[in-house]
Amino acid sequence: MRVLSEQEIASHLGALSEWRIEKGELTRTFTFKDFLAALAFVNLVGERAEAAGHHPDIDIRYNKVRLGLVSHDAGVPSDRSSSLGWDAGVPSDRSSSLGWDAGGLTVKDFDLAAIVNRLV
Repeated sequence: MRVLSEQEIASHLGALSEWRIEKGELTRTFTFKDFLAALAFVNLVGERAEAAGHHPDIDIRYNKVRLGLVSHDAGVPSDRSSSLGWDAGVPSDRSSSLGWDAGGLTVKDFDLAAIVNRLV
């Protein structure tokens, strides 16, 4: 999957309330009334993520849930990307300016973030 440019990221980010870029990840922290509510939210996110085939990093701290989205295989050459003729490399200027060592943000990250926003 193609890594988004900085301009594309900014455009997508503008449509997502309360999400931000943090160390190359698309992140948001949600606060709930208690642990059980946070856990129920995580289970909903898990179902949607599994259906989308894209899985966020999830951190639960009592009533706070932090989601981190990044396409770990984006920008990393693989047999699949090579066989499809994709140029999956992350340009070094983007990787350094955004703090990415490997991977990057793709449309799939923003799509899942939009799905999550509809859960709360």
